Amino acid sequence: MSDSSNYSNMSDLDDIEDIELVMQLNKGESSRRSCKAINRERDVAEARLLADYFGPSPKYPDYYFRRRYRMNRSLFLEIVQGIEKYIETHYPLPAHFDFFVVRPDCTGLMGFSVIMKCTSVIRQLAYGTSPDALDEYLQMGEHCARDCLDYFNMCIIDLFTPEFLRKPDVNDVRKLYDAHNRIHGLPGMLGSIDCMHWEWINCPKAWHGQFGRGANNNLTVLNHSLLFDDLLDDIAPVVPFEVNEVTFEKGYYLADGICPQWAAFVKSFTVARDERNAVFKCRQESARKDVERAFGVLQGRWHIIAQPARAWTVNKLRRIMYTCIILHNMILKNQKFALYDLGDTYICPRVNLARTWIERCEVQRKQAKELRDKQTHAKLQRNLIEHVWQQHLLNN
Repeated sequence: MSDSSNYSNMSDLDDIEDIELVMQLNKGESSRRSCKAINRERDVAEARLLADYFGPSPKYPDYYFRRRYRMNRSLFLEIVQGIEKYIETHYPLPAHFDFFVVRPDCTGLMGFSVIMKCTSVIRQLAYGTSPDALDEYLQMGEHCARDCLDYFNMCIIDLFTPEFLRKPDVNDVRKLYDAHNRIHGLPGMLGSIDCMHWEWINCPKAWHGQFGRGANNNLTVLNHSLLFDDLLDDIAPVVPFEVNEVTFEKGYYLADGICPQWAAFVKSFTVARDERNAVFKCRQESARKDVERAFGVLQGRWHIIAQPARAWTVNKLRRIMYTCIILHNMILKNQKFALYDLGDTYICPRVNLARTWIERCEVQRKQAKELRDKQTHAKLQRNLIEHVWQQHLLNN
């Protein structure tokens, strides 16, 4: 009998019997295995951490703390106290805050303190190390360290987003106008727009077309961005400015050549045809370097976003990025580098619910048309070129 006839005589029942046999063998092997319990001396690790960084006379001076925690000791303790205060003043607690409650485990030993868990997270954010790398010094297992990172991000977003990741109001926009006009000589500038690529090493294969480097270019990111949502809903602050004796209603962002010719963008030239355009090209491109430097500073401070991401879900990646930005803004304020301080309580603008659905759709259609107006884009660019040229003649 040939081999082909032997294969044809095999039935599905044979495959099922083979699978059941393999499962029984694996079950027998796994039952003989035992997971060795590791006696992690959490109290010793916490005493060592307090003696090294938080005692009356710590072993490592302040500049070591700033280098390893990326912030001053006072700011780190402010974050720890913010989590502890929320735990004391709120009931019932959300799951991410309940994770930081210090309680005894099944053996009667007290769990990790808030300062230990926050130290674990800051080390992961700052150095981009795997959670398992903290086991020897902090005596914290990989699973616990990974949970610390995820829950800490949720806590930071809940506690500090209203101040350090809030949307600008009218006064903030005016201060942005003044700062950019003073530094770059460009009135009405809100900032620069660009993209930063963050490799996702654990991206599912089925999503490679959506999250691959080629798929997420600047235009794709812009189309999915929430940057202009408030403008389309007619709740964004409107602060007019004047350029070359011409008034414009809304501010603008500096952009590169791939961005569309919208009224909210000011682009440079691929080739400057005369000296006037060359001066503007130099001014615009030098100002745009700020956003690239900002990405570099953010990645240099938090190495976790400079390395391929190891998280398995998009929401975890988003929370890590938000946390890094919030902590970065907190550090700027702590070091007196912030452009402005938060004064009155910020109230997020809401959509005008008095309008009907048809009226809101009409408002969005009108705002979208104004946002994509090429004539306004060209008019703004011409007046900025003239404004920069006049400044150049006065300075020279």
